Amino acid sequence: MPFIPHTQEDTAQMLAAIGVPNIDNLFDEIPADLRQIDLRAVPDALSEAGARRLMQARAAQDRIELNFLGAGAYEHHIPAAVWELTTRGEYYTAYTPYQAEASQGTLQLIYEYQTMMASLTGLDVSNASLYDGASALAEAILMAVRANRASNSKHVLLPATLHPHYADVARTITASQGIRLTLLEADPVSGRLDPRALEPYANEDITALVIAQPNFFGIIEDADTFADWANDHGALAIGVVNPTALALLKPPGEWGRTGVAIACGEGQPLGVPLCSGGPYFGFLTCAEAYVRQLPGRLVGRTVDLDGRAGFTLTLQAREQHIRRSRATSNICTNQGLMVTAATIYMSLLGPEGLRQTALACHAQTRALTSAAAALPGVEVVFDAPSFHEVALRLPVNAARVLAGMAARGIAAGVLLEPWYPQLENCVLVCATETKTDADIERYVGVLAAEIETPGASQ
Repeated sequence: MPFIPHTQEDTAQMLAAIGVPNIDNLFDEIPADLRQIDLRAVPDALSEAGARRLMQARAAQDRIELNFLGAGAYEHHIPAAVWELTTRGEYYTAYTPYQAEASQGTLQLIYEYQTMMASLTGLDVSNASLYDGASALAEAILMAVRANRASNSKHVLLPATLHPHYADVARTITASQGIRLTLLEADPVSGRLDPRALEPYANEDITALVIAQPNFFGIIEDADTFADWANDHGALAIGVVNPTALALLKPPGEWGRTGVAIACGEGQPLGVPLCSGGPYFGFLTCAEAYVRQLPGRLVGRTVDLDGRAGFTLTLQAREQHIRRSRATSNICTNQGLMVTAATIYMSLLGPEGLRQTALACHAQTRALTSAAAALPGVEVVFDAPSFHEVALRLPVNAARVLAGMAARGIAAGVLLEPWYPQLENCVLVCATETKTDADIERYVGVLAAEIETPGASQ
């Protein structure tokens, strides 16, 4: 919508109306050393035509890469109908109002989304959504601490094979809550969480155990074993899952003898395109026993006095309703637009479409892995079954190879060494259903050329 700035006269009138002489006095509670006076880094103002020209020039610098990145954000085919419908005015700008029952369409969409996510994860209840997968895990940890009343330790175990961004966000959000997060080491050969890593905690008070399936390296974990360990030791199991993988793998609600208490993850693969770092949305589901600790809003289906179907807020967590110290997170609008896209995407594909997508992703990643590992010196790092991602070790400097391939228009993988120093010259690669055999052939050809480039080993 157009932006109409206030004139100096408008500002003066508003200040006079509230009895403040100037802007500085209006914000006098801000310490002087925190005020940014020097704006030399801010360029001079442009006219509308000049700003448009600048943005066109910036846009022209973008280019479409042949993308073999994954690591939590995936390039999937999105049917054209998804965003044709999502960007219609009645969806694009619609948010649940405070009197939510007045917006039946929005409530119905959220209800259908929650039903689909509960079915996909094999659990009883889903909230509307959260900001992203990493914050969804942090919320799941906070939820587990509230829900596990038999535990007083606030001690949560995380696998070292969890996405590093998820672990960082969880630390940031839980640090002020007195929650202790401990990393469990993985087996260096398989890339899986080592069950023996749990032995030192067998007699400790553990509040929750996080299980990533598949893990950051794409490795399929023995989720049943870890879910049962949590259940046997009084901890709540939290599953962090890829929704595409759930079309093939056992849902977290069925892990072990009783399933997990909470499942969460990143919803971006469900119809949300990759676009300059976002947007994303997190999903969070749980067993019914923990529903009152679930942050956000829950929509239910009912009938009115005339027997007509209707939708209403069944539960909502709002700190205005209770003491702030007792509240769950206040998530009102959720990631409504992304949820709309995901609901349409899942409706169009259905269970079989999701399954075929997952199978195609798995097949193309295996084809990429086989072709790349056939090059001299390239090897697969881990020997366990995987989905989506595969870690490859290169015989030369991996950072130089990735830079060289990027210059040739290929986003070739994610360098693992900054997060895992022991994985020197290792890259994480991924091929979804969007990659053709010709794309894989080009990738391997350019990879071979970059490995053979003089100076690549330095």
